[in-house]
Amino acid sequence: MRKNLLAAGGLVLLSVLGACQGSTQLDVTASSIPQNIMDLEKKRKPVQTFYPEDEANEVSKDETGNEIGEDESDGDGIITVTDPESVEVVVNKQRKLPENYKPDDLVVPDVPFSFDGWNEKKQLREPAARALEQLFQAAEKEGLHLVAVSGFRSFERQQIIYNNNVNANGEEHANQFSARPGHSEHQTGLAMDVSSATVSFHLIQSFGETPEGKWLNDHAHEFGFIIRYPEGKSEITGYAYEPWHLRFTGKELATEMYNNQVTMEEFFGLLPEEEVSE
Repeated sequence: MRKNLLAAGGLVLLSVLGACQGSTQLDVTASSIPQNIMDLEKKRKPVQTFYPEDEANEVSKDETGNEIGEDESDGDGIITVTDPESVEVVVNKQRKLPENYKPDDLVVPDVPFSFDGWNEKKQLREPAARALEQLFQAAEKEGLHLVAVSGFRSFERQQIIYNNNVNANGEEHANQFSARPGHSEHQTGLAMDVSSATVSFHLIQSFGETPEGKWLNDHAHEFGFIIRYPEGKSEITGYAYEPWHLRFTGKELATEMYNNQVTMEEFFGLLPEEEVSE
């Protein structure tokens, strides 16, 4: 797209040159270029950009440099994302990760956890882990004490969690709070559930009314996180309100979504036509 815009600008300049042949002086400035071309050239929105066939060799990248490609449908209304490494990847009930996807940069952030010992759910992708450390440090300075509860989950672990929830509470309830395997943000390594002692380290909606929950709602974007499933957006996200679920997207995107009070689905124009069920 940038190449096409520059080419269009070049044509305008050539037209100026042709019109001015024979002149003793030529003044080619930014004002010679139509404003609409300049505006398009300057405009940048951090969305997943898909190119037509004549630009198939060009790729869009997110703010961490990972390529963003065109997603693939399996014919059943479910999209398999082709950019799982992007911090801007959208995973939900209609969009799943490639089979057996696992990030290769998982680390354990240096933050307090609600449990002792090793568990895979202590992990996050490195950029998210470093950002979470900064977020926890900022909260501590405000006298707020957060704990990490659950980060990365493998496909297999998510299968167990989903099945257990179905068996205990029924499929309808499970689909409000648990993602089907392959559809969980936790599998991206970019999500961490957090809590505090004020709610006995539980993951419950009343966490949003605690000082820690309110602070997260107001400040998480400053560290590149969003409250992924905000209150009043269930019909859009497909999940009930989860004030504990932090999703790393990078500061620029998180801040833009926070300022506009929109979800990832709304920001990227991926509103579900209807809930996918099996």
